[in-house]
Amino acid sequence: MRKLDVFNHFFPHRYFEKMIDVAPTHKDMGKRIRNIAELHDLDARFRVMDRFDDYQQILSMPSPPIEVFAGPREATDLTRIGNDGFADLVRRYPDRFPGFVASIALNNPDAACSEARRAISDLGACGVQVFTNVNGAPLTSPEFLPLFDLIAEYDRPMWLHPARGSDFADYRTETSSKFEIWWTFGWPYETSVTMARIVFAGLFDRHPGLKIITHHMGGMIPYFEGRVGYGWDVLGERTSDEDYVTLRKSMKKRPVDYFHSFIADTALFGAAAATRCGLDFFGIDNVVFASDTPFEPSPGLYIRETIKVIEGRRIGK
Repeated sequence: MRKLDVFNHFFPHRYFEKMIDVAPTHKDMGKRIRNIAELHDLDARFRVMDRFDDYQQILSMPSPPIEVFAGPREATDLTRIGNDGFADLVRRYPDRFPGFVASIALNNPDAACSEARRAISDLGACGVQVFTNVNGAPLTSPEFLPLFDLIAEYDRPMWLHPARGSDFADYRTETSSKFEIWWTFGWPYETSVTMARIVFAGLFDRHPGLKIITHHMGGMIPYFEGRVGYGWDVLGERTSDEDYVTLRKSMKKRPVDYFHSFIADTALFGAAAATRCGLDFFGIDNVVFASDTPFEPSPGLYIRETIKVIEGRRIGK
């Protein structure tokens, strides 16, 4: 059986060089990406891929978001360099990389939409990757909504990747997050919040066929099905300064039913219980195979452990 990894990460060579030139000391995820050879070294990448039979990758850009470390003009240039680099890799190695996900920089929304069109129409991108916030602004802010229209127009998926750094403190009395809690718990929370904002912005009613692939099995949503379900069935009953009751009554479905419209991936690092939970919530037809390689502690570990879970060795039948 072919194993098509739809959410993993790589830097095209020219993009990686330009990024290092622009942000040589970017912290947090910037530190992490500078120390993983498989993120930019093709030979190292191929050595890992060759361990697994019938294994292919849809390439996408790693964190951090481009708009975090580059201004609007520079970020737009970087997206073009990155997308051209991905398209070249797909042309040169179609048996390894049958497709790629376009990168955009939403600190220039108009340019981002133009680059998304170019990447899909001219370069053959499978879809577009976005992050869960744009320099702290919600992805559902009015200036970013045309991107959802564009994705729906092309009927291509949107890849949703979490983003948060250590500057997002764990408590209001502190100035930074400790112990990498911003990554371990902050990223699933980011994903869940953005999914909720998409639901309550009415984007699935506006675009019924909208395809959004949520990294790491939809964040917290499957485990918190009860709160998302019965809890949001009384949306507005806990809020004094906003009229959410009218919003809830205007929705065509229960809030939880909209969350079933998202697509989730299996990038859970081999966690069998979490994978079962996600499959139960989203359904097997709305879950895609992904590993998040090469961010594992040792090369190939996430691919190996995820395949084990999916093949049923640890998840059961």
